[in-house]
Amino acid sequence: MRVLPQPPGTPDHRSANRYLLWLARQEWRSLLWASLITSVYFLCTILVSYLLGTALDSGLAGGGLGTLLYWSGLITLCALLAAAMVPLYERSSAFNWYSAAYRTIQLITRRSSRLGPTLTRRLPTGEVVAVGTDDIDRVGTFYERSDLMISSVVSVLAVGFLMLTSHLTFGLIVLVAVPLIVVGMVPLLRPLNRRTHTHRDRQADLTTRATDLVAGLRVLRGVGGERSVGGRYQAESQRVRAAGVRVGWMDAALEAVRTLYPGLLLVGIVWYGARLALVGEITVGQLVAFYGYTGSLATAVRFFMLFASDLVTARVAATRVVRVLALEHDLPEPGVPAQAPAGTYNLHDPTSGVSLTRGRFTGVVCADQADVTPLVQRLGRYRDGGAELTGADSQRVALRDLPLAEVRRRILVAGHDAHLFSGRLREELDPDGSATDEHLTAMVRTAAAEDVLAQSPEGLDAELTERGREYSGGQQQRLRLARALLRDPDVLILVEPTSAVDAHSEAAVAERLAGARPDRATGVVTTSPLLLDRTDHVQFVVQGRVVAEGSHRDLLRTDAYAATVLRTSVEEEKV
Repeated sequence: MRVLPQPPGTPDHRSANRYLLWLARQEWRSLLWASLITSVYFLCTILVSYLLGTALDSGLAGGGLGTLLYWSGLITLCALLAAAMVPLYERSSAFNWYSAAYRTIQLITRRSSRLGPTLTRRLPTGEVVAVGTDDIDRVGTFYERSDLMISSVVSVLAVGFLMLTSHLTFGLIVLVAVPLIVVGMVPLLRPLNRRTHTHRDRQADLTTRATDLVAGLRVLRGVGGERSVGGRYQAESQRVRAAGVRVGWMDAALEAVRTLYPGLLLVGIVWYGARLALVGEITVGQLVAFYGYTGSLATAVRFFMLFASDLVTARVAATRVVRVLALEHDLPEPGVPAQAPAGTYNLHDPTSGVSLTRGRFTGVVCADQADVTPLVQRLGRYRDGGAELTGADSQRVALRDLPLAEVRRRILVAGHDAHLFSGRLREELDPDGSATDEHLTAMVRTAAAEDVLAQSPEGLDAELTERGREYSGGQQQRLRLARALLRDPDVLILVEPTSAVDAHSEAAVAERLAGARPDRATGVVTTSPLLLDRTDHVQFVVQGRVVAEGSHRDLLRTDAYAATVLRTSVEEEKV
């Protein structure tokens, strides 16, 4: 039994063809095994026709019961062997689908996590979603049915050999006719490829529009724009439908050809074989065998055409996959990586003057909320801005001089809308599985999320749905906070961690968070008076620069700070 998913490896993403070839090399044993199974199946069906014809020519009618049992036993044995291949084929083809599809989604997920915000800046959201849903299915289907191509070649060669040994001209006709039929389908593949590309592009555009529409639905309702945007979405969906219909027409034409060409081959073989039998050039048994061979040939030709169609759609899908895999991160890795300071340290942003000091719970207040995103992006090195770490020995190291993976390990920017994944609550909060139940419970309590544990009798083993939809907005936010605390980075930057939490829970979070990380640097970017009142130090940012700092209560004496903090109201927890 092989376990999926497996380590995906390093893909060749220079082109769609190279990527598909790389996938085949990764699973060549499984593909070869599936091809062997299907080849044995088709050879058994061909052998049944051969044995039946040979039995007729050997005088079956006058051979007695022993002869009848002999030939019946051989034919039954072939039929049983063919039947035994069916479950093996189903299992191997399913494995090939899962292997190709999951390997692709592993690569896409791994690359997406490494790119971070770079991915959404470089590609529309709908493009990424379509890769993870539609494209992996097309790639998987191609490899699921790729074994049929090899087995079809084996079938044609086997039938050609048997016909050549029976009648040279007949065998040559078959060996020439099959390639000609396949070549005759090629002119239809180019428009299929073009229409599939167009349909795929419009699907991605529509998905992007739908994602943006859902994300901004509340704003659209506020300004009365939902009808206008809804009309645009409807028009775009109609264009996608029209493109899909055009692809459907081409698929229908190909399906007609896949039925017509093998049918013509069947008629031709039957007609020519009957003529040869009438003039005595072939025996009755050979004619019967030829009739059986035609079924195998028709199936083989159909599979050739199906493989060509699958290849077209798989290349379209692989083109999108390699586009994601080939994306380079906006933030380059340093040529000569620096050594991070030892132990805990401070984080400083020279652009704004914000500093997060180890052992201190620091509040950061921005007068203009537009300054928040650039600030936290510089502090977490989601954009280069000169932020630097200062160690206990006063050693300074710029974040851009450290490997990006090292920065991510030491600095965590926890947004208030981070994603919650489906699965057990324990695994969601502690993906590495390194925390004890006592520590997990303690961090959940620090985030004032005890009610989440009490809500289910399974406690930490409760199952979360996608995004934790069974919990209120405030509960989801407190779970995100608990997860960030369990990560225990050297520098933790919390961005509005209680924006969806009611006043009672926010007060509990503020009280418990203040002493939760005594030997780490912790910063909270917020305008919540409850949180700021529990911080050790507050820095007030105006127009991108720190203009005042001190305790929250001292800063309240300044008009600008008081206006920024006190004009906000704590939202009631969403149910």
